[in-house]
Amino acid sequence: MKKINEYINIKEAAHVLGVTPNTLRNWEQAEKVQVYRNPKNSYRLYDKEHLESLLQDIRQT
Repeated sequence: MKKINEYINIKEAAHVLGVTPNTLRNWEQAEKVQVYRNPKNSYRLYDKEHLESLLQDIRQT
């Protein structure tokens, strides 16, 4: 696993992608986005690199 500072929380990830946090939760259930959990509090974490590639895919369609 990467260092914790290489991940962002759901609010920041939603802002980067231009969607709501609920949309990200739905994408998680549909397995469209990979989610990690903070080992201390189980909050959702998103890999910055993965989000950037997802954003590029969204822009291309």
